[in-house]
Amino acid sequence: MNGNGNVIAAVNGNGHLLPAQQTSKVKIDPKQELSEFDEVFKILMEECLNEGQVSGDAEIGTAMTHFLKVCDYNVPHGKKNRGVSVVTSYKYLIVNPSDRELFKARVLGWCVEWLQAYFLVADDIMDHSVTRRGRPCWYKQDNIGMIAINDAFYLEAAIYKVLKKYFRQEKYYVDIMELFHETTLQTVIGQGLDLLTAEEEVVDFSKFSMSRYDAIVKWKTAFYSFYLPVALAMHMAGVQDDASFDKAKEILLEMGHFFQVQDDYLDCFGDPAVTGKIGTDIEDNKCGWLINQALILCSSTQRELLETHYACKDPASVKIVKELFVELDLKKRYRDYEEESYQKLMAKISSLSSPDLPKEMFISFAEKIFKRNK
Repeated sequence: MNGNGNVIAAVNGNGHLLPAQQTSKVKIDPKQELSEFDEVFKILMEECLNEGQVSGDAEIGTAMTHFLKVCDYNVPHGKKNRGVSVVTSYKYLIVNPSDRELFKARVLGWCVEWLQAYFLVADDIMDHSVTRRGRPCWYKQDNIGMIAINDAFYLEAAIYKVLKKYFRQEKYYVDIMELFHETTLQTVIGQGLDLLTAEEEVVDFSKFSMSRYDAIVKWKTAFYSFYLPVALAMHMAGVQDDASFDKAKEILLEMGHFFQVQDDYLDCFGDPAVTGKIGTDIEDNKCGWLINQALILCSSTQRELLETHYACKDPASVKIVKELFVELDLKKRYRDYEEESYQKLMAKISSLSSPDLPKEMFISFAEKIFKRNK
């Protein structure tokens, strides 16, 4: 604060103004943010991913026509929370960002959505899922099947084509490239933990534990869903302090754990008409929050029931497992967990003291996911 009582914003390595101490809340209009975000997807499809169409290259035209359909079906139809979070994070980190800067933040946000699509297309094949985002999974489409494996590879490759076009000249280009590569590896490791812990149709509860569950959630979900969007915005904003990245990661990984427990609960007890997918965690022998809680609370007789009916595709078996979850009062246990975790998370956010990490940014994320139903 200067002699006139005005707040002086810090200047980062890129010459941007950082909000040293925010005196007013950043105003975010969710509908407008989403609308402006969606417009950038159209630009990326036309400017960057239309290779073989624009050039008229007959050698790859057929493949590129197919890949455009892959992108259009799998990328823009989710809630887009991860992608939009890059933009909103940037707005919290930078005072009065320019239209050019916001466009680039939206491009980075779409790269996160492409990464999400890559993971989901592959994950649906591995999990034998039926629906995704209220529609048949991509591999379930007519004449697609296992072609979807190669389509998933393309979705990942598209990220780096977009990054090269729009960010090659930026100081932070290598930082965001490395972040995407690192996050992809972390998520693949998490998926490996998930698959190896619960082999399909082989029920071995000795492999299940809350510590194993925590590891799966951290590596498979939290890094890419929560840390990645904010870290991208921080790199773009010129934040270079390792301690700030570490503190952000600590909070965001905890938020990711909270989110995944919600996801597990909604997979079992959520309304498919609202969530947009039919839950299959029970049938797929997932090492989820509900089954781990059940194993802590159940009697020997109840455990035998779980060992008999968990990981069975038969709807009658799924019904028995769900009824047992209800009998163990896991709905209340979940509600208690949700409230306790939220309070713990908010306390951690309140303790933040770094000028590079506005508390409001983290609070806005927490409020979005608390008591969500999809």
